[in-house]
Amino acid sequence: MKNYVTPLKDKVPLGQKAAFGAGHLVLNLLPGALGVFMFFLLTAFGMDPFLAGLLGGLPRIFDAITDPIMGFITDNTKSKWGRRRPYIFVGAILSGLLFALLWQLDPENTQDYNFWYFLIMSMVFLIGNTMFATPLVGLGYEMTSDYNERTRLMAFSQTIGQIAWMIVPWFWVIISDPDMLPISAEEISRIAALGLNDADAAKTTLEAVQANGVRKLSILVGIACIILGVLPAFFCKGMDSGNMENRKEISLKSLGSNLMDLFRGIAQVAKNKPFTRLCGATFLVFNGFQMVAAFSVYIIVFYMYNGSYADAGTLPAWFSTITALITAFGVIPIVSWMAGKWGKRRAFIYSTAISIVGYGLKWWAFDPENVYLLFMPIPFMAFGLGGLFTLMMSMTADVCDLDELENGMPRKEGTFGAIYWWMVKLGQALALVLGGAVLKLVGFDGAAIQQSAETMTSLRLADVFIPATTAGIAIWIMWKYSLNEDRARKIKEQLIERRGEL
Repeated sequence: MKNYVTPLKDKVPLGQKAAFGAGHLVLNLLPGALGVFMFFLLTAFGMDPFLAGLLGGLPRIFDAITDPIMGFITDNTKSKWGRRRPYIFVGAILSGLLFALLWQLDPENTQDYNFWYFLIMSMVFLIGNTMFATPLVGLGYEMTSDYNERTRLMAFSQTIGQIAWMIVPWFWVIISDPDMLPISAEEISRIAALGLNDADAAKTTLEAVQANGVRKLSILVGIACIILGVLPAFFCKGMDSGNMENRKEISLKSLGSNLMDLFRGIAQVAKNKPFTRLCGATFLVFNGFQMVAAFSVYIIVFYMYNGSYADAGTLPAWFSTITALITAFGVIPIVSWMAGKWGKRRAFIYSTAISIVGYGLKWWAFDPENVYLLFMPIPFMAFGLGGLFTLMMSMTADVCDLDELENGMPRKEGTFGAIYWWMVKLGQALALVLGGAVLKLVGFDGAAIQQSAETMTSLRLADVFIPATTAGIAIWIMWKYSLNEDRARKIKEQLIERRGEL
């Protein structure tokens, strides 16, 4: 491989990288907060577990439909502010406002009212969030046309995005702590007036504290998302020049032809062999990890602390926070260096192989006699997700160039981004289902105070072998990935010769 030097014109300024990273912080903060808050539908708002499951799953189906549509719209938008930035600006504001409104539930409302309120507001929230997320991802693919600068940009944004995962685990503590977000004096008086015995009064007070914490913290999260989310719209620059021919007219009159163009674009994307490898490998690595993500908490509580959540304390939160910290400031810079040294394909293979070592070390890390061994596999496991999205997003940008070479304009960064993340969301939903199936298969009982030794052994084995196996298959899929640096640069030269610089 030749040693290429990135031209100055292809380098993304630090300010733009920081603004793009702020957008990725929002992309991670919203789903992270949503995942924590969903738990309190059961405990604070008294939602039936089956209905709560529907509220978690039904909106995902709707989201999968809107993502490709938004990708098509943003690919074909023409404005003086560019293809992506107007949607990012409006979408960031809508995402923050609607997230806060989504959680203004009241335990005193009927279950049916809260169910329909949350379901409808979830749909509306996802429209706003899709309007923000899909063009932001597409913007990142087009901020630079340089093979290595794309990796550096994605590494920078993923590092900032990991800050969300350092914060989110502590939402559990904040929401349940009456001193951090105290309930009103009126609410205290109302509970006292119910004349409950001590146990029921304590339970009702805890529910009130949690409901109050969810409502107030959702507003703070929404405000933060608005402030950070609009930054890419103001400071980031994409391929906004006017020489992108063949864009479609976006209007109600052309709705039928637009849908046909959308389906044709999706078909072209699906035939892109390097892209299908990226999607397949991402599906396996990310969702193998997601399937067992909750297992660590269960193993800590039931294997290391004999079923006592109180004794486990904040250890699960520290486990997640330290994982994000090492990923952000240790793993991602190393993966970026590996990609520049050996190419993106080899960097993915190496980083994923290192993560398999980490998954194996978990067998010895969960030791009741030495709880600090728990942190031993983290630096190795962090290479899995830390390398995955840094490299895959960079490689998807390269794939967009290949698509333009083969299929012409308009460029389809939005469509590629939408389909890639649709695969991630689809796999995530599947991982939640399969994760539950694994828990049932090993005999895990969430309502029990303790689990049997056989159950915990089976759960620990699944915690090791599932992500290690999916990661191994992902390496096999990426072994013959063909879009290396030499080929990517030749494609870029051909595109510039055909239509000039964008």
